[in-house]
Amino acid sequence: MILLDGKKLSTDIKAELAQAVAQIKAEGGKTPHLAAVLVGNDGASETYVASKVKSCAEVGFESTLIRMAANTTEAELLAKIEELNQNPDIDGFIVQLPLPKHISEEKVVQAIQPQKDVDGFHPINIGRMAKGLPAYISATPYGILQMLERYQIETTGKHCVVIGRSQIVGSPMSILLARKAKIGNCTVTLCHSQTQDIAKFTRQADIIVVAMGVPEFLKGDMVSEGAIVIDVGMTRVPDSSKKSGFKLKGDVDFEAVAPKCSYITPVPGGVGLMTVSSLLQNTLLAAQGKIYAK
Repeated sequence: MILLDGKKLSTDIKAELAQAVAQIKAEGGKTPHLAAVLVGNDGASETYVASKVKSCAEVGFESTLIRMAANTTEAELLAKIEELNQNPDIDGFIVQLPLPKHISEEKVVQAIQPQKDVDGFHPINIGRMAKGLPAYISATPYGILQMLERYQIETTGKHCVVIGRSQIVGSPMSILLARKAKIGNCTVTLCHSQTQDIAKFTRQADIIVVAMGVPEFLKGDMVSEGAIVIDVGMTRVPDSSKKSGFKLKGDVDFEAVAPKCSYITPVPGGVGLMTVSSLLQNTLLAAQGKIYAK
């Protein structure tokens, strides 16, 4: 069993990004600039955004964090998004999800210019991705693709089961793994909360991507020997022995599943770290005009 080490891979990617930024600066080019909008004070969101800001500093990007109160109106947030759309110094920006319940996430996502949508959530970027056109791929699926590629895991002809159909992970992951590409060419089965007997499908799988948001959902008896398991889950579970008062649990029962795997991601230290580095890669692509010509 080999651990797919997101910490090492993300460190490698950040080093590559820092080198690219140094080259841009040496040639007198513009430093990539990522902005993040945080509405309210959700604990997990605070952690994620802080990680993104810190990572920008590590690779030499400029970053801007815009904090807005939890009672910010939808109209006020949309106005801020339009301001960022029109700001030529901002190459890409994200609005951290989830948002307060009175704000429509769909309206917010669609208000972001596709050219600056480095989260890859805009319908235009999703559509371009589905057609195999240049697009910002949402950061978590992009990170998983790179994990498979950098560990030289063969995907062609493999049966991949994706558990979860969210627009952020499951659905795009199923499309990406089925496409005609170096990391792709899988036969993909997409399972979800309404699938009958999910274990029947996972036992047939060469590769399993679990993105259900249910701690330890995938059990040892649901996996065949030699399977490759990618755990996207990250749920805070109360734990009084921890200083923080919680521990992070993935969607995979790691102790039971890992011994049967050829490769598996840990939680933490797996997919989550790749998500941040992938967001930075999308920002560099935006700054360079490599997806949408500037």
